[in-house]
Amino acid sequence: MNREPDLREPDWGDETEGRLLMAALAHVVALGWTRRLIAAAARDVGLSPAEAELLLPEGPRDLAALLARHHDEVALSKLAKTDPGALKIRERIRVGVLARLEAAMADAPATRGWMGFLALPGNAPLGLRLLWASADRLWRWAGDTATDENHYTKRFLLAEILLSSLAIRLAAGADAASVHLDRRIAGVMAFERWKAANRPGDMAAKLAATLGRLRYGRAAT
Repeated sequence: MNREPDLREPDWGDETEGRLLMAALAHVVALGWTRRLIAAAARDVGLSPAEAELLLPEGPRDLAALLARHHDEVALSKLAKTDPGALKIRERIRVGVLARLEAAMADAPATRGWMGFLALPGNAPLGLRLLWASADRLWRWAGDTATDENHYTKRFLLAEILLSSLAIRLAAGADAASVHLDRRIAGVMAFERWKAANRPGDMAAKLAATLGRLRYGRAAT
């Protein structure tokens, strides 16, 4: 008699990916975002090279995606204690971004290397996708239900705010990041004026340019 799978049981792949990521964070400063990092983490959690490759076929790129999703989950877990309906939209954006920044800064050395890794030309498209995903999850938490063009412009805009705020947080600290965030949010509130002057393609180019500056250690402005 076949036993029905227990949907409450954690998925082996998801659970092992999480363990692999946590092990990698202990080595990332010394080894960087490389396959050597994955090999060291795999040894720590008792995985063979073949098992590690099965979980992370794209190597450090897959690990970078795991870190982004982990920080998203940490931020959303914190945000679950806040009722977004009780906040004005600008406050929702601020609270959401700050929660995401705090999640990333809990692993500050890894986050710094993560940003440099994603700033490499071959990894920039992945960086844009991960930022888009983070922005999308924050907007969904904030209650956004837009299905027209605003759905895309909101996410492009928030992705750029996330990236530039995180860069400033790493380079200049929490106070500077907070000032930058407030300034960006103030500009976003004139949404119709912004929408008339920008297209989604413009925001994609701005995100790519910001990633490029980070490659050379320059904070966004």
